[in-house]
Amino acid sequence: ALGMMAHPLEFIPAEPFNAFLKRLKEILAERETEQIVVGMPHNMDGSVGPQALKVQDFVGVLKKSVTVPIVTWDERLTSVMAEDRLREAGVNVREAKKKVDASAAAILLQDYMDSFAG
Repeated sequence: ALGMMAHPLEFIPAEPFNAFLKRLKEILAERETEQIVVGMPHNMDGSVGPQALKVQDFVGVLKKSVTVPIVTWDERLTSVMAEDRLREAGVNVREAKKKVDASAAAILLQDYMDSFAG
């Protein structure tokens, strides 16, 4: 293993896009980011549905706006896993959508990093 642990940094709403992009660029500079990993919401059977097409469009726009490489990674079941972990920690997941999203993003990133651990 690489010995790195993913953890939520902050939730940035994608809309309005200009505000999202401004904050993202600040974070990229502050953190000396080498790569962006975006969750790809495939259907459970692995096919590409309408939500995945929206993400593909979003990534296309993002690639024109930042200089770091962007990769997509399968995010199936990350929200379910995040909700389970937060429930175990005593968090009311219905009232904590941002926490669920942030936790799911951390799970996604950890899964991505672990894929290189061999």
